[in-house]
Amino acid sequence: MSATPTKTRTASPRAASARKTGVREQAAQTTRDNILKAATKVFARYGYEGGSVEKISKAAKSFDRMIYYYFGSKEGLFIEVLEETYRRMNDAESKLDLDTANPVEALQAVIRFVVGYYRKNPEFITLLNTENLHKGKHISKSMRAREYSSPAIEVIRRVLESGQTQGLFRKDVSARDVYLLIAATGYFYMSNRHTLSAFLGEDLETADALAHWESFVIDSVLRTVAPGPSLPKGRVAAA
Repeated sequence: MSATPTKTRTASPRAASARKTGVREQAAQTTRDNILKAATKVFARYGYEGGSVEKISKAAKSFDRMIYYYFGSKEGLFIEVLEETYRRMNDAESKLDLDTANPVEALQAVIRFVVGYYRKNPEFITLLNTENLHKGKHISKSMRAREYSSPAIEVIRRVLESGQTQGLFRKDVSARDVYLLIAATGYFYMSNRHTLSAFLGEDLETADALAHWESFVIDSVLRTVAPGPSLPKGRVAAA
């Protein structure tokens, strides 16, 4: 007696079509991501004018037409590069796990994060420098720019409130101003490190130099928020 042959179950046409669609969508997303990553590096190295579509497509191992297909134009691609740059920093800021019950230590941690992020992500610095040279005309066209207002400001607000309640911080200082102080001191140092190194005759990128500046920023911010006499608005301390 011969064995009864078993039936082979085949996928339905609908399931097969769904798999093919999923594969195509994944391939499209991979292509798009590769272009975005390549554009980030190219724009950071050559600026907006020098970052040509040809350079980007070559770096992405893709084709010029794919840039126009996914991003519409070189400017559209640059805007998405800026958005992605801000998004990555915001994601990192959102992961800060601070004990606001210890506001001095928490504020130091925020400072170390911001200064360290600039140091570890030089492309962030160069891309923002490029956009500031263009007076923000590209990012101003972004529909998502407002979504990326820094979470660090809210974090600092909570830290300041805790410190003020405990009498450790002055009450006439805002989270916005403290954030700008931290960002300014960290950003300026990294943005101008090459020219400043030449001007000062010392390498500002050595481990010791970077550690010293981080400590100086921490000390400066803590002195700023420490309790003390308030100055009338619009007045500055005498030299």
